[in-house]
Amino acid sequence: MMKKSGILRRHHGSDTLEEGTFLDLGAMQFDDEAGALAGAHGNVRLAEILRFEDLHQVSKLAYQGDVVLVDYTSIANDQIAVKRMSIDLKNVAKDTGGDVAGIAKNLVCIAPAGIRIDRQKIRPSF
Repeated sequence: MMKKSGILRRHHGSDTLEEGTFLDLGAMQFDDEAGALAGAHGNVRLAEILRFEDLHQVSKLAYQGDVVLVDYTSIANDQIAVKRMSIDLKNVAKDTGGDVAGIAKNLVCIAPAGIRIDRQKIRPSF
């Protein structure tokens, strides 16, 4: 038997847990959890663009208020498609009041209104 205290009593009903017994952490709720997530809305999404037409789906996510990381490696060699994608994403950012920035090679971030993308890298100091 494993001796535990506090959290097991509140959520499992006892201080002990039998060996080999599992505790469903997903079913647990904590007092401070609701307050921390109360102001949160939207998601961080990762989207992969395989062809220019896939951008429509990404735009929908941005209009919903999600932060979207776009991997455009598949079309990176097509300069015309990349230019069109860049223009479209800038228009989405302008429409939503958000921000768009390249954050790595073949990776662009679209942020909704109220979130700005910091373009300075945080580097370790030695």
